[in-house]
Amino acid sequence: MLFTQYYLDCLSQSSYLIADEQTGRAVVVDPRRDVSEYLADAVAHSVTIEGVINTHFHADFIAGHLELAAQAGAWIGYGQCADADYPIRKLTDGERISLGDVTLQIMETPGHTPESISVLVYEHATDAVPYAVLTGDALFIGDVGRPDLLASLGHTAEELGAMLYDSVQHKLMGLPDAVRVFPAHGAGSACGKNLSTERASTIGAQRATNYACAPMSQQDFLALVTAGQPAAPGYFVHDAVLNRQHHQLFDAATTPPALTGAEFFTERSAGAVVLDARDPQEFAAGHVRGALNVPADGRFAETAGMVVKPDERILVIAAPDREAEIVTRLARIGLDNVAGYLHEPDAALLAMPTEVDRASRLTVTDLQAALTRDDAPVLLDVRNPGEVQTGAIDGSIHIPLAQLPRRLDEVPGGRPLVVYCAGGYRSSVAAGLLRRAGWADVSDLIGGFEAWRISHHPITT
Repeated sequence: MLFTQYYLDCLSQSSYLIADEQTGRAVVVDPRRDVSEYLADAVAHSVTIEGVINTHFHADFIAGHLELAAQAGAWIGYGQCADADYPIRKLTDGERISLGDVTLQIMETPGHTPESISVLVYEHATDAVPYAVLTGDALFIGDVGRPDLLASLGHTAEELGAMLYDSVQHKLMGLPDAVRVFPAHGAGSACGKNLSTERASTIGAQRATNYACAPMSQQDFLALVTAGQPAAPGYFVHDAVLNRQHHQLFDAATTPPALTGAEFFTERSAGAVVLDARDPQEFAAGHVRGALNVPADGRFAETAGMVVKPDERILVIAAPDREAEIVTRLARIGLDNVAGYLHEPDAALLAMPTEVDRASRLTVTDLQAALTRDDAPVLLDVRNPGEVQTGAIDGSIHIPLAQLPRRLDEVPGGRPLVVYCAGGYRSSVAAGLLRRAGWADVSDLIGGFEAWRISHHPITT
């Protein structure tokens, strides 16, 4: 058996290639949109990708099922409750898919979404115990999939929570302890609140350590798994719908054009949003007025999806030779409307000084001094609810970054504003969003709450 896990750090997303090396038949589970790595590995191992299984309609990324169907001729499989506007193979509970001696078996595990399935992997068709179970977003390492995402349109968290309780407590925990667990996501994903950095585990380990796998009532389970969940990025609903539809295919060879300064500013004047993927310090030193700063070295795609709408045209500013990477990462979450990128941004900004702004960033010492003045700034905490429970700077307003675009009316105007997050990444994003929306005096805290805490300044809990 060939069993390969692919992990995408930016989205904390896992996908899998499983093949029988004797027959050369392979299936890919939960592929990302840029599928070249799966195809290259299939060639390297002399196997043919004949099927794609999505464990559910993903909300946090656009899956690569259409690309693999087009390039490899693969069929597309979902659980039997799924409906899509492209041809799919509906997989039923208990159905076995033979790749040769290597065999896959479908297990319905609804709850994160109604159509969710898990995939049991048998190295040999006659094995009594599966080699592994691919759990999608039903069971994570240290957590379970949340039942409250809007991706499951028309279903309440209570309805899905009841399904998830049965899927986790009865079906998945009914497997032998030795079965390896391979989920679709790891730490950092907004699909759960307590995901581990580990990329694999066993049913036995999860039975012993995962809070949601301990025996409990359905009511207690629902209360536990819905409490303290991170705010879902705005693009989640868009992606969940798009994954059901026959949408345009991703083509890595088609790169948006390099734009001159004049072309770039013409597009901006026509309403395109400027997405600056440089480091926050470089952005602060000089950037296009009204630009949003989402640094490439971080959770770029997910964060961009929090502040850029899927239907907006996008202009990219990036470090040299990273433009194509940025476009690919945007495409992974369905942000396809990239009009182009600014060619030689340093030279372009120097040539148009009237279009350049600088951003204010404060150290902990700067902020401490500012808070003693008569015109003390308003503090805005853009961390997730679970992070705020560990402490916050006294007097802060709390609005998670993912909710900020639709809650701007809750941010006071007419006063200086200081934004902070855990370490300084999200605060630069939020500060740019606020400046673009009209707030004039906005700073963000270098090092974030962690820098404030280790400096032994007062916090509230």
